[in-house]
Amino acid sequence: MVDWHLIKEMKPPTSQEEWEAEFQRYQQFPEFKILNHDMTLTEFKFIWYMEYSHRMWGRLVGLTYILPAAYFWRKGWLSRGMKGRVLALCGLVCFQGLLGWYMVKSGLEEKPDAHDIPRVSQYRLAAHLGSALVLYCASLWTSLSLLLPPHKVLGASSLIPIRTEDVVWLPETRQLLWLRRFAHGTAGLVFLTALSGAFVAGLDAGLVYNSFPKMGESWIPEDLFTFSPILRNVFENPTMVQFDHRILGITSVTAITVLYFFSRRIPLPRRTKMAAMTLLALAYTQVGLGISTLLMYVPTPLAATHQSGSLALLTGALWLMNELRRVPK
Repeated sequence: MVDWHLIKEMKPPTSQEEWEAEFQRYQQFPEFKILNHDMTLTEFKFIWYMEYSHRMWGRLVGLTYILPAAYFWRKGWLSRGMKGRVLALCGLVCFQGLLGWYMVKSGLEEKPDAHDIPRVSQYRLAAHLGSALVLYCASLWTSLSLLLPPHKVLGASSLIPIRTEDVVWLPETRQLLWLRRFAHGTAGLVFLTALSGAFVAGLDAGLVYNSFPKMGESWIPEDLFTFSPILRNVFENPTMVQFDHRILGITSVTAITVLYFFSRRIPLPRRTKMAAMTLLALAYTQVGLGISTLLMYVPTPLAATHQSGSLALLTGALWLMNELRRVPK
């Protein structure tokens, strides 16, 4: 799909003539001329419907946010604070759609100085993924805050959690404060690692060194700083991008492991312990998926599972953060 119309494109081509016209428009762009010059109409329909499904799903997500929000607002069921959250979430949904087209457009532009295959900008891909992750995190946090009963905080003199019929009392101690801060930092690290995956995908960086734990024959490859200036390597050099993603992944799983064992030293409610244990299990599952994806030369189903795993891991981190949150007085 080489153009974007909010309403018009919702109806796919229905006749042979319409499909051929759509295919001819695609043939005018670098992706066909350089990469897919031998593509048939049947193959074109497959990638067209992949993009079409993604766009229609995005519209459905938008309606799922906006229509209930408008109904609840009209009924007066939203508090003042919740109205602000709802407006922010709906704004993020609209922004995400516009950013998606801005990303796709980068893959259709002529780039006379480029010597690589046509691809979308890794910067715009990372922005699109980052926006989606922010929208997801904000939605999940709001949902958890509304649906799960909070842990109300007692003074530091309390030594064990006390469960009542409607709330769980979480003792406020110096250790708990440090655990909460550590959980926040770990969640940020998980977010950054997931975001770095966009640069791996955008540059096909998963295909440059398909070995683990070493990269080829060495721990630190020689071509980390091929580009100049040096900062370009962080975002444009596939070797550096994969190296950074490895380091971030290893750091994330290490932090989660430390966080889990730190949490075991503190008397916590059962639900909070379950969140910490789930996060640990998700972290090691994600590491296994990442290494397998790399060693098997990035098969699409496994790569998609690894990408989904990053969202599951981020969900676990947010859940634990929410369990440890301080309830305002």
